[in-house]
Amino acid sequence: MEWILAPWPWYVSGPLIAITMFVLLYLGKNFGMSSNLRTICTICGADKTSSFFKFDWRSQSWNLLIVLGAMIGGYIAAHYLGANQAPALNPKTITQLESIGIHSAGKAYVPTELFGMEAFTNLKTMAILIIGGLLVGFGARYAGGCTSGHSISGISNFQLPSVIATMGFFIGGIMMIHLIFPLIF
Repeated sequence: MEWILAPWPWYVSGPLIAITMFVLLYLGKNFGMSSNLRTICTICGADKTSSFFKFDWRSQSWNLLIVLGAMIGGYIAAHYLGANQAPALNPKTITQLESIGIHSAGKAYVPTELFGMEAFTNLKTMAILIIGGLLVGFGARYAGGCTSGHSISGISNFQLPSVIATMGFFIGGIMMIHLIFPLIF
């Protein structure tokens, strides 16, 4: 049986994120999702092939709980909090997306053409997802962290490099969606 709850409003979820950051700062911990990939690779033995993975992964094992929580939270949100919800999009945006082949715009939470099961049967979509994933992974490593790490944890610590990285993430996103994305589709 599937039941639906309304997503939490910003004035509940925002302070919860702030409280989490205060606790992490108090404990001397930094939040970030991309660092977990390094930890997982090290656990799987990557430290035998590259010095980058030679570090005390046990000191970062607490952060793996964040990944587990994100996975469980994502499952709960997708199945119980947001079933059949679609974001309210401007009709012009829907028309633009439909003109490049994304017909689920305004009807699904994410474009099923890119993130649905049919994406696995389309070679072009698979190539875009794989290349995009590699570029995001490289970018997160090159920037010294991912969007969540810099934007939530780094800025909370008043780190100028995190402010600059976050500005770069947003500028890159705007350039991607307005300049590159239309060329791909």
